[in-house]
Amino acid sequence: MTDQTSAGFVALIGEPNAGKSTLLNKMVGAKVSIVTHKVQTTRARIRGVAMEGQSQLVFVDTPGIFRPRRRLDRAMVSAAWGGAADADVVLLLVEAHRGMTPGVEAILEALKERGGTQPVALAINKIDRVQAEVLLALSQKLNDAYEFANTFMISAERGHGVEHLRTWLADQLPQGPWLYPEDQIADLPLRMIASEITREKLTLRLHEELPYQLTVETEQWQDRKDGSTRIDQLIYVARDGHKGIILGKGGETIKGVSKAAREELAEFLGRPVHLFLQVKVRPGWLEERERYGEMGLNFKDGD
Repeated sequence: MTDQTSAGFVALIGEPNAGKSTLLNKMVGAKVSIVTHKVQTTRARIRGVAMEGQSQLVFVDTPGIFRPRRRLDRAMVSAAWGGAADADVVLLLVEAHRGMTPGVEAILEALKERGGTQPVALAINKIDRVQAEVLLALSQKLNDAYEFANTFMISAERGHGVEHLRTWLADQLPQGPWLYPEDQIADLPLRMIASEITREKLTLRLHEELPYQLTVETEQWQDRKDGSTRIDQLIYVARDGHKGIILGKGGETIKGVSKAAREELAEFLGRPVHLFLQVKVRPGWLEERERYGEMGLNFKDGD
């Protein structure tokens, strides 16, 4: 290995739930992107930084690409394609057991239309869910539909094939100085990571549409002299009824969310955390420019 350093951006694209966040966290070796069984949970372009030899890979974890209905949906899809356009390498994740869905077909068509010059690789994820012959047939079908620079069979959750993929990605990056200090795993402000952690806990406890009708903002962040941190967060919901659901009977739900988020934040920060959550009803928050900025999205992209 020479002393020559390289660095660049890798965009992870795919349908919602394809495993982009899980792969990012596995590559980086720390939890920087929330992982849930609910779709469309990654709103902002969360970046994780991974080192591979003398190469620094900066991962752009784009929101899942889907057919947008609302302003928020449109802003998320626009952010996804924006992340891909700015990257040095694009990696498309496809779920092995779902195969060539209409959503994947639409992404392949969009990739052809976009005609970027950067290499686009294919990672077939969750390979432990299907037989080898099904995998090979899917790989052939996808490569017939689009000329990928390389194809990888992985299990992001179990880590199978991830190191081989990371090595290949590192080899594609342009030579140059590192973009971030070596010990920095994410360039998201800590406030936004804290908001994402709380939003993940809400998503896991709530059902159906509600998680997409709420947002979490970190209002106050105070590092105390005793080595602990006080974090005050606001949970915005669109309707009064949603507030009741989040609070739960006797405040049970919000207490459970607060405890889970506090524990994870303390582990992430390596210090005691005092977390205070408040729920506010803002009927039009899905149309407020300021809320989009807090989520790292462009309000205009939703037009």
